[in-house]
Amino acid sequence: MNNANSLANSVTRCYLGLGSNLENPQLQLLNAITAIDQLNDVNLHKQSHLYKSTPIGPQDQPSYLNAVVEISTHLPAEELLDCLQAIENQQGRIRKGRWGARTLDIDILLYGDEDVCTERLTIPHKELKNRNFVLLPLADLNKNLMLPDGQTLQALLACTSHTDIKRISTLMDQWANN
Repeated sequence: MNNANSLANSVTRCYLGLGSNLENPQLQLLNAITAIDQLNDVNLHKQSHLYKSTPIGPQDQPSYLNAVVEISTHLPAEELLDCLQAIENQQGRIRKGRWGARTLDIDILLYGDEDVCTERLTIPHKELKNRNFVLLPLADLNKNLMLPDGQTLQALLACTSHTDIKRISTLMDQWANN
């Protein structure tokens, strides 16, 4: 974990959603976790299991692999976004259309208990409550999580179908062996 001493002031616990369905998705996610762990002013704490899910939107694309990581940082939310988008770009992310295939997508799901709404960023992620490929990995990390609006992760999971998602491995095991 990087720069533990520099995180002493105003540390924010964050959850990041990762997804990929192009160019060896498992390796894309492992490389992304490594890059997140190497960011200055970010400490990586936990990684969820790896999940396979059907794509949202166009169905003529490969299934996605998804995971969630828990970090802490004192970076403001938009600076964290800049760092994460740089990782996406380094791994070949091309922003073509909504819900299209991609090498890597990293979303800030939660930024502490804060609500953020700017031109570039909405936190909590606006689709967080509707996406089982985010909710299940979040539960791996903190099954008792409460969202800033007071809703519990368990209540959201109870209202979400899990038929189109499958846990396929422990990302931590994969990451440790990489």
